[in-house]
Amino acid sequence: MTKKRNYALLPLIPLLSIPLFLTACVGMPEGVKPVKNFELDRYLGSWYEIARLDHSFERGLSNVTARYSLRDDGRVQVINRGYSSKKGEWQEAEGKARFVGAEDQGYLKVSFFGPFYGSYIIFELDQENYQHAFISGPDRSYLWLLARTPVVSDEILRRFETQARQLGFELDELVYVSHQEP
Repeated sequence: MTKKRNYALLPLIPLLSIPLFLTACVGMPEGVKPVKNFELDRYLGSWYEIARLDHSFERGLSNVTARYSLRDDGRVQVINRGYSSKKGEWQEAEGKARFVGAEDQGYLKVSFFGPFYGSYIIFELDQENYQHAFISGPDRSYLWLLARTPVVSDEILRRFETQARQLGFELDELVYVSHQEP
């Protein structure tokens, strides 16, 4: 006896997969936990990128900053800016962010193009003064150290590297961002 297969639903598979695809990049690497008691108002403003795992969208950029401000719709406006010495010009990307869950957790999703979001997980934060933050993306290939100043202490750098290694991030490709005048 042969089993008859119903192929009527096959054309719907791509359509039904869209929600899964759109949410796939807002996950969290195992072991990475967002900070609690997060206060967005204190986080808003300008941050300097101190270190990162490099990606094509930032490759070759120096003097990288991120500016966060509140939009009229309650979401966060994100403006990332960096200098490309290869092109001899500043590059800027504008995006939007919103909380994934509770607004007192450092777990947001950020989009720079259309409906596609990526995780922005603040897993360490100077909660007293909001002067530095350690950030992960949806997997261990995304990692940043941000600070309110272009230079941080060796203690903060060591803590960032130690904590990142303990969480399973590979730091061989870590880029320390220059903030010298172009």
